[in-house]
Amino acid sequence: MKTNKKYIFITERLGFRNWDKSDLDAFSKLNADPEVMSYFPKTLTRNETADFIERLQNHYIKKGYNYFATEILDTGEFIGFIGLAHQKYESDFTPATDIGWRLKQSAWRQGYATEGAKKCLEFAFETLKLNKIIATCTVQNFKSELVMKKLGMKKLTAFNHPNLKEHPEFQKCICYEINKSDYTES
Repeated sequence: MKTNKKYIFITERLGFRNWDKSDLDAFSKLNADPEVMSYFPKTLTRNETADFIERLQNHYIKKGYNYFATEILDTGEFIGFIGLAHQKYESDFTPATDIGWRLKQSAWRQGYATEGAKKCLEFAFETLKLNKIIATCTVQNFKSELVMKKLGMKKLTAFNHPNLKEHPEFQKCICYEINKSDYTES
């Protein structure tokens, strides 16, 4: 097991940590993959990825959480992110804390998103003492919606994402939520 990173928390197979500059190459490659980014308006450049990492680092400083850099414990392999982010775009359900994930293709279909998101919910409710978590995705993203259902989240609403007005093919989204009182570890 590779243990040279300081993890904020771990699951049986995954470690979660804040971001550092050494993540740029692997995260840039992930964000440049058209399959990984198929439910987003575009892939991200290296500079856009560097800006994203900086925003995530700042979010951690302000909130004590972010979309955590996620690694496989046994190998230390970076597989993407799973975590939490404060969202304040205009909607009926924000401001709120969102749970989200983005994993490289080799990490798909192995249960990592669900395993990691369950641990993030535990962290949100037990450590951060948050009362509600939301999750959103485009209506086409059935795999992410399935993870939301596996987490015990309930569909709250369908909505037009205000940040995607210039991308009508992605604007129709769904929002799921889970309240602390409905959360049960499984």
